[in-house]
Amino acid sequence: MVSFLVKRILSAVPILIGVSIVVFIMIKIIPGDPIASLLGPTSTARQRADLTARLGLDRALPVQYWAWIRHVLTGDLGTSIAKQTAVRPLVTSAFENTLVLTAFSAVFAFAGGMVLGAISALRRGRISATISNAVSLVSISVPQYSISLLLIIYVAARTHWFPTSGMFNAVDGGTWGDLGKHIVLPGIAAALVPMGIIARMFRSTVIDVMSMEFVDALRSRGLSERRILRHAFHNTLPTLLTIAGLQLGYLLGGVIFIETVFSWPGVGLLVYQSISQRDLPVIQAGVIVSALAFVLINIVVDTLQTMIDPQIHA
Repeated sequence: MVSFLVKRILSAVPILIGVSIVVFIMIKIIPGDPIASLLGPTSTARQRADLTARLGLDRALPVQYWAWIRHVLTGDLGTSIAKQTAVRPLVTSAFENTLVLTAFSAVFAFAGGMVLGAISALRRGRISATISNAVSLVSISVPQYSISLLLIIYVAARTHWFPTSGMFNAVDGGTWGDLGKHIVLPGIAAALVPMGIIARMFRSTVIDVMSMEFVDALRSRGLSERRILRHAFHNTLPTLLTIAGLQLGYLLGGVIFIETVFSWPGVGLLVYQSISQRDLPVIQAGVIVSALAFVLINIVVDTLQTMIDPQIHA
């Protein structure tokens, strides 16, 4: 197990290096001038040159990349150009908020996907399976931002049960109950696509497992359907973990639309605002932190798969 973890961590290093290079290059080709946006249209050429030199933007690109990655490895994510404050607390606070939203959405997606997939697989030919298939297909097909707008218009605006933006109320906010009200709509909107994918994949996996010979053998021995399903579920765990890990990574990196629509103060909203401000250090930090989280999730999933079935990575 230790050697497997070491191999997985070492294999993640070139992935992170590649991601950092892509992020750095993409940041450099974004249209616009961060110096002009900081100093304004009335700035002089001398002021622009001084600020460019102070930020290190006049150096060669390889030098800029090496300086940035060297600071990142020491935990220094730089200084926000727009806010003139350290980037690390900004990104850390936003990432914690994203984790909260991701955790809620993941629980909803995994539970809903497994229930829909199990119903579709075990009750084929019945109306409940048809409904489950329809729900999973619709959740995959409808864009997240469309679902978000529908929830705001037809649930929040008409019933006034749930807030439409933010994480807490500005006045008397900060309680768990307040957080619960704010997280319902963005959490559901973010969870629908992963829930549909998990449902479809889990359905296929359950059908395949239930058609294996060991299930017929268990039935011939007189085991109850509940015990047979328990054995069958154990055989679906490796596939389920793989799907869950991929969808959890998708939630971490794909909630930017949800956070923007619902003004959820996460990494997605922070990066979106930083792009419009050309705040390069914040954009770089937000993307690299999300990439690191995605890689760590995959390592954890692979480790759990190996613990469940050592033959997978034998």
